[in-house]
Amino acid sequence: MDFKMKLKNTFKSIRFRLFGTLCVSIVLIIFCLIIINNVVLETFYLYSKTSTAIHICQSINSYYNGIFTYNIKDKLREQERTNNIDILILDENFDVVYCSNQEIIDSVNVLESVHSFRSSIIYSQNNIVVQSIDESKTNEYLMLKANLDNGYITYIKIQIEPIKETVKISNDLLVIIGVLMIIIAAVIASVIANKFTKPILQLNRITKKMANLDFSQRYRISDTEDEINMLGRNINEMSDKLELTINRLQSNNSKLEQNIEEKSKIDEMRKQFISDVSHELKTPIALIQGYAEGLIENVNSDEESRKFYAEVILDESNKMDTMVKRLLELMKLEYQERKFNDTEFDLTELIKEEIRRNTVVIKENNIKIEFDEKKKIKVFADQEYIEQVVSNYLTNAIKHADEKNGEKKIIIRTENKKDKVRLFVYNTGENIPKEYINKIWGRFYKVDSSRNRNAGGTGIGLALVKAIMNNYNNEYGVRNLENGVEFYCDINKKA
Repeated sequence: MDFKMKLKNTFKSIRFRLFGTLCVSIVLIIFCLIIINNVVLETFYLYSKTSTAIHICQSINSYYNGIFTYNIKDKLREQERTNNIDILILDENFDVVYCSNQEIIDSVNVLESVHSFRSSIIYSQNNIVVQSIDESKTNEYLMLKANLDNGYITYIKIQIEPIKETVKISNDLLVIIGVLMIIIAAVIASVIANKFTKPILQLNRITKKMANLDFSQRYRISDTEDEINMLGRNINEMSDKLELTINRLQSNNSKLEQNIEEKSKIDEMRKQFISDVSHELKTPIALIQGYAEGLIENVNSDEESRKFYAEVILDESNKMDTMVKRLLELMKLEYQERKFNDTEFDLTELIKEEIRRNTVVIKENNIKIEFDEKKKIKVFADQEYIEQVVSNYLTNAIKHADEKNGEKKIIIRTENKKDKVRLFVYNTGENIPKEYINKIWGRFYKVDSSRNRNAGGTGIGLALVKAIMNNYNNEYGVRNLENGVEFYCDINKKA
């Protein structure tokens, strides 16, 4: 049943219709050529040979008009060689004036005496008669008989090929050409159809996902300004507006959204994404709203309290701004719309700078950092994005570092590979449960399902690391070790 449906869909596809149209067109053209070949070729061939004979006869007539001073026999021989003909000229008494060979005399005698073979007059005008003679299958020729102005009688014999055999060969050749053209058409149709149907199929997949309320896919606009690009741009705009509308509805109906039955894996991911965004934005919006109302109602009249309220509003606004920017950055990375500005830089210096930025937090948490700051490690990548990877790994390690066997520390180390450098960031603490090892790389995912704001973070950091590594096609991951957890990733060296 599936095979029949697939076959039916194939016959309905644009690719098959384009191929069928090309094949039918080629077959029709070849068929028309064969008909024209059979009907016209023989007539045209005889017409061409007749015109040649008449033209030669007129030339011979001019030779005997006394206009030229050259040797007539030389001119006649030249005509024979040039046109592959035989010439016989008789005077008024039927004596031979000029003769190419005995064969033409025999042909004329047979023609003038007994008609024992097929002949037909194909031209008769101005004392010129041209006949088609078919003595046998292998001996067909045209015979021109004309009375010259000086009274001489001229016979011109032009041998012609068996035209029917020529037509048959020509038809066979056309059939072979037709078969070759159909094969070529299949290749051309496949290439052209793929070029035109690929974006259409992509749009079809996107609209199917949109029908399931999944707006994660976007049509990639090319440089060509055609109708498909315009359609793709309009679908992208429509997808953005629909997604924005659904996000707004979800923020006000989070409980209703959570009760909707999840019918597919894609739908599940979409709902989780919307739920996470709604949850992350709801708290800062509520805080901003509460403190703003406090300022308006003048709950605390002293300057210090008002400043504190304003600082809370500013802090929450900055958190929202950071989260949105990081989310947009993540989406661009996931859709590979961000171009990397790769340069060679010192990874050691970058790590040292990240440690310096977090010095206060490290000291507050009594964490010991171990890192070899002496050796230079040259890598080739986008420094801004690698800085985000290091920052996320280090921040994550600081957040989850816990005391084990009387020590609380973070170990940062590197390992040289053939064309890459592997970065390791280890922190003492609790192991990650096995069922969460793969889930922690998802956006907004936190092992702590309560999402305590005091722990900080937006849950986008590891998703950003994953997107950056995927863009470079580099390995990344996490593993549980004794008394702690170690994250790792590969960074390219300059080739």
